[in-house]
Amino acid sequence: MLHSKAILLKFMACLVLFYIILGKRYGMSFEIIFIITALLVITSYILGDMLILRRINNAVAVIADFGWAFLLIWFLSSILTLQDELISMSLAAALGSAIFEYAFHLYLVRNLAETRAENGSISHGNLRYNIENSEDLTPLKPDGRSGEGH
Repeated sequence: MLHSKAILLKFMACLVLFYIILGKRYGMSFEIIFIITALLVITSYILGDMLILRRINNAVAVIADFGWAFLLIWFLSSILTLQDELISMSLAAALGSAIFEYAFHLYLVRNLAETRAENGSISHGNLRYNIENSEDLTPLKPDGRSGEGH
């Protein structure tokens, strides 16, 4: 349920954002904006939100989402429209998307953590790099003496 709610929220926000940037500013049709939004939301949710954000951090995920949004918007605009300002249009839309993604990632992290806490499966971060530190360099014998020099 959380994923469908998050995808719907992301889709609606991106659709409004892209309609303002691509539709009002650059005159792109609503049908093409809808297609671009749908493809971008699905792919960036899987790649940026579920894979990169969960494994690394928000900053890297936002940068990856910006790059992916720029490439996808530029590519789809080049094959679906006859626009002249593809680079500036794609940059403006990707920048707007990246700003939204930063806040969306914060929302996602908070809600995923709450859901995990409710389910009893809280992740304590990436533990594969943790090591155990100890002051004991040699094991103790059963009588409490160390194995050094006695």
